[in-house]
This record gives sequence, C-alpha cells and structure tokens, in this order.
Amino acid sequence: MSYVRVWIHSVWGTKNREPFLSKEIRPKVIDHIRENAKKKQIYIDKLNGYTDHLHCLFGLNADTAISKTLQLIKGESAFWVNKERVTPMRFEWADEYYAVSVSEADLDSVRSYIDNQEQHHRKGTFAEEVSELLKSYKFLNQR
Repeated sequence: MSYVRVWIHSVWGTKNREPFLSKEIRPKVIDHIRENAKKKQIYIDKLNGYTDHLHCLFGLNADTAISKTLQLIKGESAFWVNKERVTPMRFEWADEYYAVSVSEADLDSVRSYIDNQEQHHRKGTFAEEVSELLKSYKFLNQR
C-alpha cells in the first residue's frame, strides 16, 4: 500500500467571471461538489469562494493527477448545476485554474484564507486575488 500526503490549494472561476455563485447558490454548489468528491474518493478539506470563483484545499490521491481531479470536480459540478437549473442561465467554469502544493506547516493559514473569502473580497476583486497568488508563489517570475 502506498502512503501519500500531498495537499493542493486550487482556485477556479466561472466562465467570463460571471457572478453566478450568489450567497444563495454557492452553498448548494459547494455541498454538491463535496458529495460528488466523496463518491469519487477525492478528499476535500476546505471549499469556499465568492460570487465568481471557488477555492479548494484537497488531498491529492497517489494515482490521480491534479488536472484529472479538477476535471472530475469542475466538469461534474457544471453538469449538475445545469441539469438542476441552479442558475438562471447556462453555467460553465472557466478552463484555467490555479493549483499549488501546500506544506503541512501552512495548512491552517490556507484553511483560514479559504474560510474568509467574503471578508477578503470586500477589499479586492478575483483578478487582484489571482495576481497576488501568482506573485506570492513566484509564477510570474518563471518565464
């Protein structure tokens, strides 16, 4: 048996940053993603977001790539939102996403950051947040 503990903090947005994830809709989508992830043996530690994006802290399985995990989460949830007509218009996630590994020492700060998305976004937009994340993990300096 393999023992793997890899934590991933991922962020993905709605297509065209449409603010579909209102305070009424977001909990329904989050609850569904959690239920579906459990069925697919994806461990989600934290999941929260704002009107146009979600943050997810999940454990990466030994045999599944980050891209596959996010495809399972994003694809199925968009299908469900449309099937159940949770939003008034067709719902899609944007293709791109952000994903970074998280050390055990940083788990509590990432959890807190994910939990406090409402307060965080009183100060800035999703685009500003992504820019901060890209700078803090030095994605912008790689090229």
